[in-house]
Amino acid sequence: MVTVGEGLDKAVQGAFTRPLPKSAGAQMRYLVRQHQRSTRRVAELLGVSQRTVERYVKNQIKKPRPELADRLEREVRTRWQPQIRAKAKQAAATTGGIMIDTRARFGFTAAPGSTDDARLRHLTLALPPHHAARLFQAQEAGATEDRLREIAAEALGEVYFRDSGRRAHGLEVEFTDLGHLEFEL
Repeated sequence: MVTVGEGLDKAVQGAFTRPLPKSAGAQMRYLVRQHQRSTRRVAELLGVSQRTVERYVKNQIKKPRPELADRLEREVRTRWQPQIRAKAKQAAATTGGIMIDTRARFGFTAAPGSTDDARLRHLTLALPPHHAARLFQAQEAGATEDRLREIAAEALGEVYFRDSGRRAHGLEVEFTDLGHLEFEL
């Protein structure tokens, strides 16, 4: 299932200026440097023994198990280029905004007499900077996936359905059955 949090993370990762370390040894050495040269902390983080971490650092083991490889890459990706990540978020939240491309079912709560049947739609829109700022702030504050979806639905409702207050006053948008979601800075 596609999540808003993962989509935001992928969008920010598009701003990286250098590729992630490819080999398991290079990834492990990066994590050890990030944790003040503590192989014990990295071992606890990854759920392996300290000796296993030391072997990867020395290139005595080169090919990790698939589940360890996934955890290792995920941990490196979340810590990679923090300053570039912060600058990209700041630019999106202040000047550039964010593009959203989604295919989902949109349901509505509207005035009596109008249709409120949910329909599957494919939308590609540019969200203004204040919506990008709300999404990033909520994500950094540890908001749940449901809350991130609510914020994205409010943004789509304002930009697409209510056209920034020019039509469909009082229309509330519900964002469900998410099939595809992608963000771009």
